[in-house]
Amino acid sequence: MEITFSLEEIDTVAEKVLAQNIKKTILFHAGMGVGKTTFIKAIARKLGVKDMTSSPTFSLVNEYETENGEVLYHFDLYRINTEEEGYDMGLDEYFYSGNLCLIEWPEKTPNLIPIDHTSITIRQLADGRRHLTVK
Repeated sequence: MEITFSLEEIDTVAEKVLAQNIKKTILFHAGMGVGKTTFIKAIARKLGVKDMTSSPTFSLVNEYETENGEVLYHFDLYRINTEEEGYDMGLDEYFYSGNLCLIEWPEKTPNLIPIDHTSITIRQLADGRRHLTVK
C-alpha cells in the first residue's frame, strides 16, 4: 500500500492502514520530525486508546489499552546505543508478547525484531504532505 496525504487526513490514513493485513509488530521508518509519533497517535486513536499518547523518547516504551482491552506498546528506540541495551531491558519479551508493538527507530535493534512484521516508511514531501508505504 502506498498513499500520499496531508496531516489533516492522518486519521483516515491510519484507518486504511489498520484495514490492511498488518502484523502485530509494526516498524516505523522515517527521519527525525517526519511524523512517526504523530502517525502512531492516529493509529492509537483509531484503536480506541483513551490515554494521552506521547513519544516514549526517554522511557523507551509506553503501554496503552485499546477499547477492546488489548495492550498496545509504543517504542521509541532512538536513545538505545547498543542492541545489548535492548536485550537488557527485555525488548524481545515485549516484541514476542503477542501484543501490538509500534516501534520507532527499529534499526537500533535489528536482531531483536521479529521476522514476521509490517514496515511503514514515511517520507515528507516538498509540499509538506507525507508519502507512506506499507510493506
